[in-house]
Amino acid sequence: MAAMSDYLENKIIDYLFRGTTTAFNPSTVYIGLHTSATNDAGGGTEVSGGSYAREQVGPGDANWANTAGGSGAVNSGTGGLTDNLADITFTTASASWGTVSHVAIWDAVSGGNMLFHGSLTASKTIDNGDTFKFAIGDLDVTLA
Repeated sequence: MAAMSDYLENKIIDYLFRGTTTAFNPSTVYIGLHTSATNDAGGGTEVSGGSYAREQVGPGDANWANTAGGSGAVNSGTGGLTDNLADITFTTASASWGTVSHVAIWDAVSGGNMLFHGSLTASKTIDNGDTFKFAIGDLDVTLA
């Protein structure tokens, strides 16, 4: 996932170039699943119903690697890349969620602002009784 939302791009510009004194730093981010393409403006259709909820992942070295592949090696964020250091497991679907094709990172458990977004390597149909999971190292975020 390499695309930043317009919202996040503007927050970074404000902080770096416009003298905003408070950096944008959510205390928690939430991973959301989508059944249609997301975009920088925050589009896409997020899964709803069937026990779906965004999954909470706190910031910090315990949850996000400083290098690709979930190594967690301490460095300066080589190559602008991070990925998850623990499984991110969604609640078991109690109804069909449809075909999940995109993922987004949000600053709130519902509503809120999309921060990052991108397509999955392979779409996955989630039916009643299925559980969607990003295994360690599978959710990559790249700033390029």
